[in-house]
Amino acid sequence: MSRLDLAKEQIAYLKLWLGIMVAVGISLTGWLLSNFQSAHLLLVLTDIGALLVIGFGGYAIHKRIEAKIAYLEEL
Repeated sequence: MSRLDLAKEQIAYLKLWLGIMVAVGISLTGWLLSNFQSAHLLLVLTDIGALLVIGFGGYAIHKRIEAKIAYLEEL
């Protein structure tokens, strides 16, 4: 497998995980907006913490994708 094909596959794999993180983030946000008044405070705080972790993780994956795309320009 050439370097170009390998880099493309790595980008596709990272995009898969980015999509999963976006879907989970949207789901958690929807749950938070619909249940923040009736849910236990610990659940709400845990949800907010999970959203922060997923947000930072998504940002990190985004930066890795950008780095791989920049690497593709060099090939």
